[in-house]
Amino acid sequence: MGTGSKSSHQSYAVSPTAVAEAPTAPLDITGALATGEGSDLTGAAAGGTGGPELELPEPAVEPVPPADLPADDEPPADLDAVMDAESESAIEPELGAPSAPPEEDLQEVSVESEAAAAAGDLQGAGDEPSTDEAVLLKAEDIEEVQEEEEETDPPLTPVPAAPPVGEPTGTPILVGGEDFINSEATLVAYDSPDGPREVLLTHISEEAEEKLLDALSIPGTHMEEIQVEEEVKERLDLDKEKKLAELTKTAVSSVQHKLKDSLPMSDASIAKHQAAVDAVSAVLNDPSISDDEKAMAQHYMDQLDIVKDKIDNGGAVMPWMDAYEVTATKMVTKQIPVPDGDPEPGTLAATVRKASRIKANLDPATGQTSWDGVARASANGTEYEIDMGDGWKAVYRPYKENDPKSTEYSLRGQLEVHAPAGAGHGKDLVDRLEQLHLMNKPMTAAEGEWTYLANNIQAQGLEGSAGMKAAMDTAQGLQDLQVQEIVHQRMESLMGLDSDALQTAMKRIHLEASHKVLPMKVEVVRDAVAKASGFSSGAELAASPGYEPTPATGGKWLTWSRFDVTGKKAEIQGAFKGRSLTHNLNGGSLASLLGVGVLASTEKRAVMGIGGGLGMSEQADKMTGGANSVFLRVRKTPSSPGGGRLIWDDPSVLMRRSDYYAYNGDHYGAINPANGHYSAGAITRDPMKIATFSGSSNEIMFRNGIDLLGAEAPSRIVCHTAAERSSILASLTARGITHLGGKPVEDVLCT
Repeated sequence: MGTGSKSSHQSYAVSPTAVAEAPTAPLDITGALATGEGSDLTGAAAGGTGGPELELPEPAVEPVPPADLPADDEPPADLDAVMDAESESAIEPELGAPSAPPEEDLQEVSVESEAAAAAGDLQGAGDEPSTDEAVLLKAEDIEEVQEEEEETDPPLTPVPAAPPVGEPTGTPILVGGEDFINSEATLVAYDSPDGPREVLLTHISEEAEEKLLDALSIPGTHMEEIQVEEEVKERLDLDKEKKLAELTKTAVSSVQHKLKDSLPMSDASIAKHQAAVDAVSAVLNDPSISDDEKAMAQHYMDQLDIVKDKIDNGGAVMPWMDAYEVTATKMVTKQIPVPDGDPEPGTLAATVRKASRIKANLDPATGQTSWDGVARASANGTEYEIDMGDGWKAVYRPYKENDPKSTEYSLRGQLEVHAPAGAGHGKDLVDRLEQLHLMNKPMTAAEGEWTYLANNIQAQGLEGSAGMKAAMDTAQGLQDLQVQEIVHQRMESLMGLDSDALQTAMKRIHLEASHKVLPMKVEVVRDAVAKASGFSSGAELAASPGYEPTPATGGKWLTWSRFDVTGKKAEIQGAFKGRSLTHNLNGGSLASLLGVGVLASTEKRAVMGIGGGLGMSEQADKMTGGANSVFLRVRKTPSSPGGGRLIWDDPSVLMRRSDYYAYNGDHYGAINPANGHYSAGAITRDPMKIATFSGSSNEIMFRNGIDLLGAEAPSRIVCHTAAERSSILASLTARGITHLGGKPVEDVLCT
């Protein structure tokens, strides 16, 4: 497709969900399995290396060999491509013979088979559904599976049909899978004269970019083959036939090794030299060879004479030997980029332009945000404008096209999906992600635990722990294996499908495989995380008081917690005793801030319609990556702080989050390794280390921002004057806000 990369199964990506609600305390999978209960897939799925052995439950699909094909039948090319792609990633385990099913199960299967056969007899050959009808039937099956999925494992964040118009922070949602950072996206409905402008804003992971690019036709990336005349250097055919270059290089390398290490010549080195001499001499002594061939053979004999001298006399190492080549003019096939070619079939047309951001406007009087659907603010970087058809479009800022050394690091991976003007596109905005080969279903509770574990692995630095890589490889292998098993089971029916029907069928297979395998993937990784963090098993970890595998969904943001903090709140509070987290507004309006209700990052403020100049180093933060976070500092708990400050006297309220990182000094929130402010040795996510920070310019970065009116509200909001306090108190009271973080507003607002 657009990038020339393989994506045979990426087109079928769907949000993995479990068909049944995941248990609160899963079964302990560390014990040995009884015969017939399961198979050890560690060696197969994880390559057999990297950590302790993991015992896994048996895949839900029993292996069934593919149907034998008639000798003169070939499977369709499309199916070959699908199978090749699946085989590249799937890993075949050694599965034991399945145990015999109970007698009553056999009887039930027999009855069902007879009923199916009878139905087949009643349907004549002329009554078989057409290909189009088959596709529709399969599509209906997929919809039924999705409806069942929503009933058994409902979304953690239901997608609104129409996001509230003018709400600056929009509606946060969680999208299934691993394509988006923290699995989060935001639906914003900007007010405009033409009706609401509904937009999905998200940040895709760098690992998911290849899938997105594969959905696009980008100017200059579509390649066309042409024939051109070109001078080339090549070896003579006789040289290739007699392997003179190979024999000579072997002799040179063998002797070179002895010279380099001052070793005596071995019989093997002498024999290799003699073999090369014999082959070259045979060519030189052939009277029928051409002048070029004679020159070629003499070239190698000259090299071998040098080798002979080194064998006899030793000395310094020899110069590198080049093969003998001649120049010839040939017609060669080359691929050249086509700058303005038509989009490749099945891809979306994209244009390359200078990076930009939505230029919205926040009305301070009403607190509503608006955008005309056109105005954009310039940014330092490159983006793609993508035509999705029917008035839909997307804007994407690729990692690959934005050099971290010279462009804004914080915009890399940002994606906007724009609906046509008007309300009611909330669900469609999420569905349309499929056009970009990205996951497009709301996150379920089962998926939430997967994301929760992934976030804790990063936050607690468990990536390099014993067994972690093996567990992650095994989890991926389980899903690949499940897809492969289902494809093999249905090989005969898949062979009869055309390209479109095959893609529909494969989409269903991926959905089905994801349903079945997700609980096993979670168990495998949960168990590895548990052992890496001091628990005896995944079951013990899941039952621990700090284990919270669903995000905090109240207020303006969605945040994931880390169990090493939520399970040790008293310990964290003790480490921060006498210390607080603070944020100084630096001249910003406290009333305006509380009117919006969030302390937002530079990047979030931009799309909310809040103008620049509020941060201390906004442009520098865009280059370091710090612009995606808000900055707090660790300070001794102040008794008489100045006005315009937010203070968290109980830092555990925020340290429970899994998305922060920190420096004990001013590094501009750097996460960009190519930026001079970044320091791998100084950056930390450890709350116990952060509690000891003493640098006057220390900084703690929280992604996106902090909800000031919800559970993360500060302990104290310090106003400049009593009049300012009274005004803010009246505003909050009028909005029905009587408590902040569980405390009366009157106790939080102070001077």
